[in-house]
Amino acid sequence: MGILLWIIFGALAGWIASVIMKTNNSQGTMMDIIMGILGSIVGGFLMGMVGQSGVNGFDLYSLIVAVIGAIVVIYVGRMIRNRR
Repeated sequence: MGILLWIIFGALAGWIASVIMKTNNSQGTMMDIIMGILGSIVGGFLMGMVGQSGVNGFDLYSLIVAVIGAIVVIYVGRMIRNRR
């Protein structure tokens, strides 16, 4: 169930992160959703490593973890893309 929630929250988190990071014009919505899904998995994994719960329910905390993870992944993706 955790992976399915990461995907659902990731899609939403990718959209929210794209609005926060202002990436709507530089990359497509689908890429934002993919990066959001990856970010929510990364966020959940990192929170688990520090002893906190990751994305484990349909609540505000899980959404915040997913959005933070998505922002990190979008930021890293932007750094890699601008490096070329």
